[in-house]
Amino acid sequence: MKIATLAFALLAAAPALAQAPGVDISAPWARPSAPSARNGAAYLTIENRAAAPDRLLSAAAPVAGTVELHTVVKDGDVMRMRPVATIEIAAGATQKLQPGGYHIMLIDLKAPLKAGDRFPLDLTFEKAGRRQVEVVVGTAPAAGHGKH
Repeated sequence: MKIATLAFALLAAAPALAQAPGVDISAPWARPSAPSARNGAAYLTIENRAAAPDRLLSAAAPVAGTVELHTVVKDGDVMRMRPVATIEIAAGATQKLQPGGYHIMLIDLKAPLKAGDRFPLDLTFEKAGRRQVEVVVGTAPAAGHGKH
């Protein structure tokens, strides 16, 4: 009888566990690069549905020799890209990685990024762990498109 009660409790909890709050990643994209370009960038939206903050710690992609987290800062009258150690995503908040702000820098591209191409991007979060998304090379997708 106790085993049946435990089994029922676990089955009842299963849907809640499958829908547990966490990180949703949507709209991963990258601009096409010029044939001679050595660098590119990937953009996406991260929604933290958890009750606690999380941080994007790193990213990796086979299309580049090095992948770094970056932001854009104003240095006098010039906007400059700077690497950052992490990207914070507050509890219940959305963090957009977009041109002119946070982004994932693809350094030493192995080949030009061409419109219509796709490539995997591995993201590692402090709490949500490792997630993989497929980046589409082209223009920014419509909001909410391409959830992962």
